[in-house]
Amino acid sequence: MPAAPSLGDILRADSDDVLLNTTRSSGSISNRDSDSDSDDAAAVDDTASDGFCVECKDQQAGVYCEQCQEDFCEVCGAMIHRTGRRRLHVLKPLAGAADATDSPQQQQPEAQLRQGAEDDVDVDDDDDGDSENDKSELSGMAAATQLGAWDANTPFDEWIKERAKSIPLRLTLRERKYLRLLEAALNVSEYTDKIDVLMYTNKAKRIVTQIKELCAILSGLVLATDYKAGQALFEDRQFDQNGDFYQKIFEIGRRHKIMNPDKMRNEYGKLMYMLQDAQAPDIASMLGFSAVAPIKTVYSVLESLGASCVLEDEMVAVATREIDAHGKTRSQVQLEIKQKERAVEYLCKAYASGTCPAEVLRQCLHSIGDNHAYLRFNRDPCDRMLGYLTTLFSAKRAESDALSLAILRGRDGARLTHSHESQFYYVQQTLTLWREILHDMFALWMHADADLLSSRTPYRLKDTGQGLNRMQPCPRVAKAVHAVLHRTQKATARWVGSSMVHLGDRNVPNALVFIDKYNQVASILGPVVSATAFLESLQQQSNSRAEKTLRYVQSLYGSPEDAVKHILADFFRSAFDGSGADNFFDAGSCIDGRLTSAWNWCSTIESKPFFNIFLLSGFVGFNGGPEGFN
Repeated sequence: MPAAPSLGDILRADSDDVLLNTTRSSGSISNRDSDSDSDDAAAVDDTASDGFCVECKDQQAGVYCEQCQEDFCEVCGAMIHRTGRRRLHVLKPLAGAADATDSPQQQQPEAQLRQGAEDDVDVDDDDDGDSENDKSELSGMAAATQLGAWDANTPFDEWIKERAKSIPLRLTLRERKYLRLLEAALNVSEYTDKIDVLMYTNKAKRIVTQIKELCAILSGLVLATDYKAGQALFEDRQFDQNGDFYQKIFEIGRRHKIMNPDKMRNEYGKLMYMLQDAQAPDIASMLGFSAVAPIKTVYSVLESLGASCVLEDEMVAVATREIDAHGKTRSQVQLEIKQKERAVEYLCKAYASGTCPAEVLRQCLHSIGDNHAYLRFNRDPCDRMLGYLTTLFSAKRAESDALSLAILRGRDGARLTHSHESQFYYVQQTLTLWREILHDMFALWMHADADLLSSRTPYRLKDTGQGLNRMQPCPRVAKAVHAVLHRTQKATARWVGSSMVHLGDRNVPNALVFIDKYNQVASILGPVVSATAFLESLQQQSNSRAEKTLRYVQSLYGSPEDAVKHILADFFRSAFDGSGADNFFDAGSCIDGRLTSAWNWCSTIESKPFFNIFLLSGFVGFNGGPEGFN
């Protein structure tokens, strides 16, 4: 009777099955014994078409193995010949393969493909060697990584360390459960309705009552969700004895909002204004505890665990990069995913310790990756619009009167007068400024959080023309924004318009309003970029809907290219004309007035002759939701 398998045998078998399925699903070849060359060759399907890879059968062959006497594509050839005796096989490029298969989007250096294939190794296989061997297999990948966010003039380790100080830590599953409870409690709270009103009763007592009411709702929700945990927290304990618990819940909400600006649209304002009140010395003494805790960032967590040295490793660039599938083949995307996964596993294995487990390292690396994803969806539309401006329009002369960027005060609602050349530079510097602000948005948000919750800068409730608002100085945000503005002015050829930044006044009463304004840039530019991309793709599609749309566009503008130019010309004129208010203090050419003009253009989109093209491209609104064209 055979011996029963041990628990270790079962776990290892399950692990092998998972790894085998993962490898097969990604189109790669599972690890084989080094002496099984003949078996491997017999397993190759001979039904591949002439000129195509005998392994994947869907990619054109690029190399020929003299020992196997078979044709492979570069990816499969590198993968199959990465281990055992096959590493000694001689691969020769096929004549004309590069001309036939390598489009500008598909070209990839052979060394990088081979390196990527070597990266596709089972990280739990003891035969692969220790962490030092793993790193040698990945060496050189960091240099080939294109982050798009990294300033090449700064060493990567210094750049990522500084950036990690403002990157919030991704929420764990348990923290997400607490987040749902916080959102539910804030959703039913009427905090601002009862506090930010003109009343002659004691405001401090009203604030304390509302904060305790919110905390009581949270306590009840925790108790209803997990009775034992709630009982342990609140049974026979005074209100102020649970201060650490409330700090944790409120910190989770602030951290989540920074990483997801489109979430908690209504609840976040209540949360921040409540915490702003709770920071006042008289309120804090009446509550008996502080409701504010520092936001957990990648750097603060790693430093507290003594693992900040992981950020100095060049593999962080590979492990945190954003993988963009646009213009890439399926095999290239899978290769990049494998390289990223391999780098994450290497870093976790190399830097994990008793004080810093591998799971925390993985969470920190994914948090940095979340930041790169944020930049891609929020900052990159600015890059796309800058590219359209510089490639489709000339700074010196307009292509035609219809495509001229010149604006005249009083015409079509414009409040500025610019020649074509002045407007070109005005739009360019504005888009560049928005890009730089979004690039540093996480750092600016940290400054805004500190300004809002500072007990040294109290607010005043004031009517700003848009209702009662909390007007509060923003020294940290102001300093950071002026640094960004100075950097932008140095980078642009010339500066047109005002350099006034409104902060802590009736236009931008506090740091929360500032953050909210610039979080809308991607909502403004995103639909415009989507519409132009839709037009550019029409001629590449062959279905009946695309053909009908193409004929419709041609009947209006002559060609999709001309339609793109007319849409962009209207946007570059009307979204940057100083409109949106009846005075130059609220709109005009100041830094914040430029964003006001862009929002004013959005409000008139339904009257534009190209509105139907926006609808055909999938446009539902500038707020990204089904509420309408707001």
